[in-house]
Amino acid sequence: MIVDSHGRSINYLRLAVTDRCNLRCRYCMPENGLDWLPRKELMTFEEMFRLCSVFVRMGGNKIRITGGEPFLRKDLMAFLTRVSRIDGLEQLSITTNGLRIAAMIPELKAIGIHAVNLSLDTLDKDRFIQITRRDGLDQVLKTLDALLAHGIEVKVNTVVMENRNTDDIIPLVKLAEWLPVSIRFIEEMPFNGGNHSAALTWDHRRIYQHIEQHFPTIADMATPRHATARRYKVPGHKGDIGIIAAYTRLFCGSCNRIRVTPTGMVQACLYDRGTFNIKDTMRDGATDEELKRMMEQAVLKKEIDGWAAEKRLLDAHHTHTSMATIGG
Repeated sequence: MIVDSHGRSINYLRLAVTDRCNLRCRYCMPENGLDWLPRKELMTFEEMFRLCSVFVRMGGNKIRITGGEPFLRKDLMAFLTRVSRIDGLEQLSITTNGLRIAAMIPELKAIGIHAVNLSLDTLDKDRFIQITRRDGLDQVLKTLDALLAHGIEVKVNTVVMENRNTDDIIPLVKLAEWLPVSIRFIEEMPFNGGNHSAALTWDHRRIYQHIEQHFPTIADMATPRHATARRYKVPGHKGDIGIIAAYTRLFCGSCNRIRVTPTGMVQACLYDRGTFNIKDTMRDGATDEELKRMMEQAVLKKEIDGWAAEKRLLDAHHTHTSMATIGG
């Protein structure tokens, strides 16, 4: 098992396979998109599979595939199938906006995808267009229905934004009344790839208080040690509610994650800029043992929390980038 300098075991890899996305969500990237990475700068599927295999041999047992939108990467399904067969991997999951995966859901189920995090910031079609700058709500809802029909665990991720979608909080909670989903409300973070840095007016406390006003019987649920979301249940509801203090960073103390960007940069924290590039290291001829040692060293540099990582970032005069280039 990989252990950081604060005694935390790292068993969870979040791997971003692309920076490209077919939405332009305001909290993630500018209206005109980003300067997309040239294909040669991305990790190949063979390199990503090698990374995943090494990580599992080091004691990791959970991998999440993210983006950008991962299903924009050609031949992703063949890669997922191969990764799902790694001996020792217990959970393989995906984060997606749901626009391109409906036809693939039976195959995702067949290869054993553990869960899907579905990005959905509103149930209102006009607000969906305002937030994402695209028209796709109907397709996302069809994907949600198909995932549930195939028995795949679904977590709906909603970024809460002042003057954008706070009117959707209660309708989304009601969605969990009759669907077995986890609706997770996330504090907005400063990762939109532009100069805008959101003022956090809707933090985890205000989100909870708003829900409690409408559902006074809401109660705490048992929350796993490494979970990012504080979980709640409204009696009688099929699903549950989660609130993620992503900007407040309340969950950092038990963090068990490491991230790798589409270019191969290994990040021990969402709020840092990375410690080394594993793609370049592979292409320079590193052995698996050398990769293990470098990943161990990267984990040992993991800060105690996101505030410390962000301070180091800003002290070095770096700025926040887009969530699409980090992998969430």
